[in-house]
Amino acid sequence: MTGSNHYKIHPIVMGTKAFDKGMMTYQYDYGKPYTIPIYCWYLEGGDKKILVDTGEMAPMKSREREEAIGGKIYTFEEGLSRWGLKPEDIDVVIHTHLHNDHCENDDKCKNAVFYVHEKEMERIHNLHPLDFRYNEDFVTDIEKNGQIKTISEDTEILPGINVIHTPAHTEGGMTVLIDTEKGKAAITGFCLIMENFNPPPKIKAMEMDVIPPGTHVNVYEAYDIVLKVRDMADILIPLHEPKFASVDTIP
Repeated sequence: MTGSNHYKIHPIVMGTKAFDKGMMTYQYDYGKPYTIPIYCWYLEGGDKKILVDTGEMAPMKSREREEAIGGKIYTFEEGLSRWGLKPEDIDVVIHTHLHNDHCENDDKCKNAVFYVHEKEMERIHNLHPLDFRYNEDFVTDIEKNGQIKTISEDTEILPGINVIHTPAHTEGGMTVLIDTEKGKAAITGFCLIMENFNPPPKIKAMEMDVIPPGTHVNVYEAYDIVLKVRDMADILIPLHEPKFASVDTIP
């Protein structure tokens, strides 16, 4: 262990989605079938057991899905047990946002404090028809138990872990900045893959430095936010990048 403010980040695959790649890459690769992993991230380092997001409750497991992402799919309990943890051991959960695939296991973390941006809490209880990715049932229990701390501004959660408001994909999206021994890592507060940060030559030839997320609040603002996060981190961790499915530890 490298000290209380240097963390190791462990990606744990908690499910998948198979859909059109354009759901990740705005105006690019529409119609191309694509499978994304859904993660929760265990941050190992300090004296607290910390997760970023909690993934899917009942992930579909199949050889086809695992081959598509290049890694194994776990239930919440199985994934945590790889690191010697149980859901009740978790002290802190930081939510990038509250779309259902990022918070379906929240109620299992009986002893955790949950950090959520206030705009996500407002949205999950006051849905627009476009907000079908939210389901307030997944946060009802933790809210009733007083486990949620709402965030209204950029904040240090613990030494070496900060959150910044990045409303690219949802109004209350928060990017998590984590100090590691190889520099600052950013787990993005918006759903994309590495290609969004590093577009192919034909996109760069159109003078676009990044690709906004396929679903977004305001696409112009989303572009700027993706650019800002790209430039502030040494290690970029897009929420649905498949290459992390076969990685145990970052960095």
